[in-house]
Amino acid sequence: MTAEALAGELHLPLFVIRLETLITRFMGETAAKLRLVFDEAQKRRGVYLFDEFDAVGSNRLATNDVAEMRRVLNSFLQFMEEPSATDSVLVAATNHPSLLDRALLRRFDEVLQFEMPSADEVRAIIKAHLSPMKYPKINWKTIVAAATCLSQAEIVHAAEEAVKAAILSERNQISTADLTRELRKRQAMRTVFSEEQGHIG
Repeated sequence: MTAEALAGELHLPLFVIRLETLITRFMGETAAKLRLVFDEAQKRRGVYLFDEFDAVGSNRLATNDVAEMRRVLNSFLQFMEEPSATDSVLVAATNHPSLLDRALLRRFDEVLQFEMPSADEVRAIIKAHLSPMKYPKINWKTIVAAATCLSQAEIVHAAEEAVKAAILSERNQISTADLTRELRKRQAMRTVFSEEQGHIG
């Protein structure tokens, strides 16, 4: 959301790079893909959002860190040090800032931390992303509870997935069950990620 607003204010195109899609098991291939992204940023001015940044930006000292991912992170650090002919803006987003390598954070001019949405904000976020669906009987207390500890992006994704599911089911209304199901999926994904990281170090 922040990157989109920034791109709009600067009148620049927004390019979203989902880092998990760049990662491969073949040596050198991930770094080569990153090279292509940075080459494009050199040629075409824009706002480049690296989403799910912890996919490559995790602490290099993690005990189960493989040599290839260390090389990828080092490549990213080197690419960021290169002078830019276009003054493109690089934005990185993560839901797990504690996992990020400190050397990487120092490469960014600004580090912004956003608090989790309040109950009123959860409600507003979901309402903004339920179009064109109707939601006449939503239990907002249940929805807000299901969204506890989720970021704005995670809540947006949950709402959008609920809309998709309703469309595929040929329904024009969203229920409390639809939203809680998608929110709980996001909660489960967050839990799995945390457990995986718990085995590091």
